[in-house]
Amino acid sequence: MIGRWYRDLALGARFTLSGGRAGWTGTLLTALGVGLGVMVLLLASAAPSVRAAAQERMDARAPAYLEEGARAAEDTVLADPEIVEYRGDMFTGMLLEPLGNPRADVRPPGIDRLPKAGELYVSPALRALLDSPEGALLAERFDGAPITGVIGDEGLRGPHELYFYLGTDTLSQDPAQHAVSGFGADRSANGMTAVLVLLVVVIIVVLLLPIAAFILTAMRFGAESRDRRLAALRLVGADRGMTRRIAAGESLVGAVLGLLLGTGFFLVARTFADDVRLPGSGVLPADVTPVPLIAALVVVLVPASAVLVTLFALRKVEVGPLGVFREGGDRGRRLWWRVVVLAVGCAVLFAPGQGTNSEGTEWVVAVGVSVALTGFTLLLPWVVEAVVGRLRGGPLSWQMATRRLQLNSGIAARTVSGVTVAVAGAIALQMLFSAMNDQIPSADDPDPDRARVLASAPVESGAEGTEFARGIDGARGVESSLPFLVARLPLVDVPPRADGTQETRTVVVADCAALDRLIKFSSCADGDAFVAGDGASAVRPGDRLDLDNDRTGGPTDEPRPWTVPRVREARVTDVLAGQTHQGLFLTPSAFPVEEVESLRSTVLATLDGSDPDAVEHVRNHVGVDSAGSELRALEQESGNGVLADIGEALRAGAVLTMLVIGASMVVSTVEQLRERRRQLSVLIAFGTSRSTLAASVLWQTAIPVVLGLVVAVAGGVGLGLLLLRLAGLPVTDWWGFVPLVGAGFGVIALVTLASLPYLWRMTSPEGLRTE
Repeated sequence: MIGRWYRDLALGARFTLSGGRAGWTGTLLTALGVGLGVMVLLLASAAPSVRAAAQERMDARAPAYLEEGARAAEDTVLADPEIVEYRGDMFTGMLLEPLGNPRADVRPPGIDRLPKAGELYVSPALRALLDSPEGALLAERFDGAPITGVIGDEGLRGPHELYFYLGTDTLSQDPAQHAVSGFGADRSANGMTAVLVLLVVVIIVVLLLPIAAFILTAMRFGAESRDRRLAALRLVGADRGMTRRIAAGESLVGAVLGLLLGTGFFLVARTFADDVRLPGSGVLPADVTPVPLIAALVVVLVPASAVLVTLFALRKVEVGPLGVFREGGDRGRRLWWRVVVLAVGCAVLFAPGQGTNSEGTEWVVAVGVSVALTGFTLLLPWVVEAVVGRLRGGPLSWQMATRRLQLNSGIAARTVSGVTVAVAGAIALQMLFSAMNDQIPSADDPDPDRARVLASAPVESGAEGTEFARGIDGARGVESSLPFLVARLPLVDVPPRADGTQETRTVVVADCAALDRLIKFSSCADGDAFVAGDGASAVRPGDRLDLDNDRTGGPTDEPRPWTVPRVREARVTDVLAGQTHQGLFLTPSAFPVEEVESLRSTVLATLDGSDPDAVEHVRNHVGVDSAGSELRALEQESGNGVLADIGEALRAGAVLTMLVIGASMVVSTVEQLRERRRQLSVLIAFGTSRSTLAASVLWQTAIPVVLGLVVAVAGGVGLGLLLLRLAGLPVTDWWGFVPLVGAGFGVIALVTLASLPYLWRMTSPEGLRTE
């Protein structure tokens, strides 16, 4: 039995390889279609490796801080990670300073030595930005530090990451907070929330299922010519089983060649991975390595699927010596079992109820989404057959297209199944993503043209704080500023918490004019004290606060208590500033500012909306080489970095999927035209214009795609509602399908335009020649 299978499969492969130009053309079209899908599957299988390699490099450069109480060695290095924001984009870097031996070889990967104070190592992407006119303002933030070197790939997350190492001498002012023994700490990102896991799972299913659907469709290219060959084999004595095995052998050749082509496409795409401007930091070619188990599954399942699809397609086909007969062709397609598949998928998604916290929910969601989208794919052939069967009349091109679809609508339905799955899944994803994005809180901005920023820096005296505030007020684009000093003082008479930390209270020092913009009171004079805020920040007269708020807590380190004077009740009027500054509000003469060990100068600045780079000028004044300094833009969405990364990956994956689907439909249309080249040539010989044939190709593509989009919109919205119910989120975007439907019509135009040159070639008189 095994020998018979092997012999018949080999005979089918031989027919394919020795079938002349026509046979090779069909096989290559099948291989091209399968290869495009295999390329995407291999790229998807490399995603875990890409993420793991990037995370490994990020861990390798993460500073390993000394444990509390540990002694610093001679080669100890001080490190302080910095976040830089420039024109809406954020990137990171690190300040470095040797604590003992300036020649210490403790350094992060990617650089050959520790930078000296004022020296700068940058990534290639950051260097290109700093050297460009767009980065001139950013270069000012580094105070003219010369670029000493470029960070190597081993020190970067990706080839397009913006990253820097800046040498400094400011970290030694507080060495205990920045001392590191080396680099290479485990800084893996925290686990994503259940809703984010749900989103990622749905994205994977939605992006890969259309590719799988197209691979299965591509394996059935050339079915009509294959049926004619099988009929000829029956005429010379082959039995029914033999013809099926020979057909499986023919499809196996196309699948294996497609596997080889797909591997080649993958290797080429991998080579140019660092040249592609993907969202985020980009991808290094060496990272694009498929997971061995997934790659092995692709290698095994693609040829196996080719055999199974062929045998499944022939289950109701009777190949006889006089032709091919399809059993039950007059009964039409049955609807009930397609609805059952769709209902099972929806039931699986409905079963967990609301919420995504239960263990294993992501697998339930993956199965439910896969089955539901498969149900939409199975429903499409019935819809196409039911609709086109009722179409009558119209222009000649319309009649030619509808008649062709009425004779065999299965090919058209299978061709657009990828579009249906992609659009339905993308609509559901868009609804889920929009709902999650709207859950991110944003502050209300009463005047968007007057943005505000909160800048702060550690200072050692009130005079130094005044100088910092004066510099912010004089920065270009600053319309007004509100300066004040902030200190967090421990409570002397309250024992430490279980973790050893001391309970603290916030003290804000400013004159009456500045306090009037922060809190509400009846009157104010120098020497007054106010308390404002909730219970957690409450301060009572007589409480003792430690002015030595930077002490280490050693046995000889005694507190320097200060007693809270009589205070008056007030309330915070500036909600945005009050989110972080609540507690004790004092005028200058009511508080010994110069006795406080650790103090911060803070400025609430209002920017002139006419200068779009006003906030960048303020950031330049704060600078990068200032440990502990920070600037926070108020009235902006707080944002979610993980969600933003997922959104970028979603858009990139959706574009790639739609491009592959568009290319696959072109291949499928060319295959259909090749099968009909004699009929097309006959029509031209009898006077049919090429414009009519082109219009018929357009209608033949458009009708199934439009019907597929209708199914996709209805199914995608329904699937989105189920996912939102599962995530416990409200509907926030009912019209997210509009751009996706537009993309579907764009695919129609792409397929029609790309197939016209081949149509012109097929309708030449040479097409009438036969043997």
